[in-house]
Amino acid sequence: MTQTTDSQARSQTSSQIKSIEDLRGPAGRLEALLNTGRDDAPYTALVCHPHPAGGGTMHNKVVYHAMKAFSSFGLPVLRFNFRGVGLSEGEHDDGKGEQNDARAALGWLEHNFKRPILFAGFSFGSHVGLRACCGDVRVKGLIGLGLPVRAEGRDYKYGFLPRCDEPKLFISGDHDEYGPREALEQMFARAPEPKRLVWVAGADHFFQGTVDSPGAKLNVMQQEMRLWLGTEFGLS
Repeated sequence: MTQTTDSQARSQTSSQIKSIEDLRGPAGRLEALLNTGRDDAPYTALVCHPHPAGGGTMHNKVVYHAMKAFSSFGLPVLRFNFRGVGLSEGEHDDGKGEQNDARAALGWLEHNFKRPILFAGFSFGSHVGLRACCGDVRVKGLIGLGLPVRAEGRDYKYGFLPRCDEPKLFISGDHDEYGPREALEQMFARAPEPKRLVWVAGADHFFQGTVDSPGAKLNVMQQEMRLWLGTEFGLS
């Protein structure tokens, strides 16, 4: 028998999925979904998706599981498609314009909820979102999932991280083909405290299993998110 806390039980019964029609970025309307959460939630959350060239959308499995981790605390969670993805207007801009899309989503959350915001992004979405959120006083916590260093010929730089004073959690698979351990640990060393780096054993970039450790590791990723959110922000 699985036990749940009172707050988790409330979040499971109160959260609904709503299509958002009024989220607009510089390139036009952005397709978005909101998991509504509890009325008394102390934070809201934003989750950004991976690169569209690899089929990345707000419906990606890692994005979905990150949303569920936030939602388990009853937080309202916004997911959206970057410009040119799905029904979002505009064209892909190699991560530059997408930062403004993320800022538009932060503005939407601030306008509609007026609460502090927690951020999570996966792969391309983590790089774009971290750039947009670092130093933004509205954002109180940052989560980078599968942080990429080099993927499909694209290089990702993190020279901005020393300016990120918010609490930070980084979760990657120890077999992540786009985020080698040595490179990520060097990046992590340059980030200021408070920070935490978690390696998920037997997981690749997408938190799927390896030959020696088959089976998805998305549940482990979720558990690490929930543990950190509970410890760092007192969520329960």
